[in-house]
Amino acid sequence: MDPIDRKILALLQNNAGMAIADIATKVGLSQTPCWKRIQKMEQSGVIKSRVALLDAKKLNLGLTVFVIIRTNQHDDIWLQKFARAVKDLPEITAIWRMAGDIDYLLRVVVRDMEAYDAFYKRLIKRVPLNDVSSTFVMEEIKYTTALPLEGPELRPA
Repeated sequence: MDPIDRKILALLQNNAGMAIADIATKVGLSQTPCWKRIQKMEQSGVIKSRVALLDAKKLNLGLTVFVIIRTNQHDDIWLQKFARAVKDLPEITAIWRMAGDIDYLLRVVVRDMEAYDAFYKRLIKRVPLNDVSSTFVMEEIKYTTALPLEGPELRPA
């Protein structure tokens, strides 16, 4: 990837619906080479998808919860059961397998505490968990899906 690709990615991270003509103008290319670069980045998987980001509060989903899961089972069978158990729970917007004291960290978005309680009960029925604790977001100070595209570690060698 060169600096032009990074500029294209920065623009798309900010607005995936931006017209090719506008992107091309901003990065100093004509439309066809710009479009070919975008297609190449999509085909290589650098661009995973283009989505619309929704406002959770305007959709009456005002409670974000980070759920910390610890388990005493670390075999493939349990992991597969856990993956199946959480896959179809739409309230879970992200899951990370962690190193250290926490085994899994889930980001859950729900309407309110009552909705979270219903979610929690469905979760613990699906798979055996050793310890589940929850932390509730009081204020969102920064949230972005944009990845950093600048910095010394990202410059070509």
